[in-house]
Amino acid sequence: MFGLRFLQASSNTTLHRRPPFIVGPASVTVEYLVVAGGGGGGKGNTLAGWGGGGGGAGGFRTGTLSASGAMQITIGAFGAAAVSASARGSNGGDSIFATVTSTGGGGGGSGVATYRSGNSGGSGGAAWDTNFGAGNTPATSPSQGNNGGQGSSDNDGGGGGGASAVGANGVVGVTIGSGGSGTAASAALGGSFYAGGGGGGGYTGTASTGGQGGGGKGARRIIGAQADAGTINTGGGGGGGNNDTEPSKNGGSGVILLAVSTSVTATFSAGVSQTSAIVGSKRVFTITAAGLSETVSFS
Repeated sequence: MFGLRFLQASSNTTLHRRPPFIVGPASVTVEYLVVAGGGGGGKGNTLAGWGGGGGGAGGFRTGTLSASGAMQITIGAFGAAAVSASARGSNGGDSIFATVTSTGGGGGGSGVATYRSGNSGGSGGAAWDTNFGAGNTPATSPSQGNNGGQGSSDNDGGGGGGASAVGANGVVGVTIGSGGSGTAASAALGGSFYAGGGGGGGYTGTASTGGQGGGGKGARRIIGAQADAGTINTGGGGGGGNNDTEPSKNGGSGVILLAVSTSVTATFSAGVSQTSAIVGSKRVFTITAAGLSETVSFS
C-alpha cells in the first residue's frame, strides 16, 4: 500500500487568511428632473404706474446620476406675490435632489422706484422698467433658465423668464409682456411642460399670457382682468398685478421627477409627499412636497 504523507507547517510559518469579499450597496441609475419654485409677480398702482413684472420660473435641471445611499430631496416653495408697489415679488425656493440644486425663480419688479427691477434667479423676474432679472443665476450648464423681460417704465410690465425662452418686453399702449415658455420633460419622465414664466401686468396693452409650463397670466387694467398664480408643482412664475383690485399673484411650487427601473424600490423619509406610475419601461416618482431634511434611497 502506498503510505500517506502529512506536511506540517514549521513553527515559524505564518498562515494568511483571505479577508471576506464585501459587496457594497449597488448604485442605481436615476433620470431626474428638478424644478424649483416660481417667483411671485410684481405690482403697480395708480400713482406709480400700472404694470408689475411677471415672476420668473423656477430653475429647470434634468439629467441622470448614479444614486447610492440616502440622498437629500427638497421641494422649493412658491415665491409670494408683491403685497404693494413698494416691494418686489419674492423669489421661489430652491429644489434639491442629491447634488443637483435648481434655483428659485426671481420675483417680478413693482411700481415704486426702488423696487422696479426684477430679481435674478433660476429664471429672472421681469421688470417694471428696463432692469430685468437675470436667469441662470447661479450659472449651471446646461442653463437652468432665462432672463426676465423689460417693462415699458409706465403702464405695461414685462414677462418673467421661462426655462426655454426669455420673458417678452412690455411696450406701452401696445402689449403687456408674456412669460417665457417652459420646457418639456423627457418622454421617460412623462413629457409635460414645466417652468413657464409669469405674464406681466398692464393697462391698455394686449393682454399677457403665462409661459407654457405653469406660468400665470398677468392682470390687465382696462378690462379688469385678474392675474393668475403659477400652477402648483410646475415652478411657473406668478402673474404681475396692477393695484389692490387686480393684485399680483404667487408663483407655483416646485417638483421633482425621478425615473428608475421597475425592479428598483424607492424608500422615502416620512415627510415626503409622492406618487408613482409606470411610464414605458420605467417607474416614475413625482415628489410634490419635501422639506430640507427629507431623503430618498433606492435598492
